[in-house]
Amino acid sequence: MVHPAKAPIVSDRRARRSAETRESLFRSALKLFADRGFQSTTIEDITEAADVGKGTFFNYFPSKEHIFNALGEIQVGTVRDAFEAAGRGDEPVRETLLRLARGLAKEPGRSQPLMRSLVVAIQSNEAVRQIMLTNLTRGRDLLTGIMAFGQERSEIRADRDAAELARIFQQFMFGTMVMWTLHPPSPLPEWLDGTFEVFWSGIAARPAQSSASGKERKS
Repeated sequence: MVHPAKAPIVSDRRARRSAETRESLFRSALKLFADRGFQSTTIEDITEAADVGKGTFFNYFPSKEHIFNALGEIQVGTVRDAFEAAGRGDEPVRETLLRLARGLAKEPGRSQPLMRSLVVAIQSNEAVRQIMLTNLTRGRDLLTGIMAFGQERSEIRADRDAAELARIFQQFMFGTMVMWTLHPPSPLPEWLDGTFEVFWSGIAARPAQSSASGKERKS
């Protein structure tokens, strides 16, 4: 008979092993997608690479396509963290958005072939496309909140809808990552930092100019 006091320890150990198995399947799948492409990778390939039984895969993912959902969950979590930081107002929204861009680049930035595989999967697989659209929508809702915080604090221009600015941020991110895959290997953050400055210049609030200042310039 197991002593009741030991039950939480056993439960924690099982939870840790379960999390480790899921992470192993996830990382093995991403590596195979990068090496072989999404379409050419089978579930058996993934379980062999993770050194688990084939049936184990379905304890963690409903399908191969849901590996990308796990990736999307990581990205949405990163946006959620940025939303909470923007709500606290401990730093300028510009810094929050720049850190967010770098955070979103972390997983795709591990490998240009992985990003290429994701683009191909989005274009060729309806299930992947719907998974990505769902997560993009979730992320955009949080981004809209970040943009609204910036507008309330007069850090972001208020003449454009916050939801539109959120969509433009996603376009900036995705477009930069796709362009990055077309060039010789280089750190993705370097691409993002430069492009971010152009993006920010387009959404930053303009300095207010009084009519008195206008008269001074004319005189």
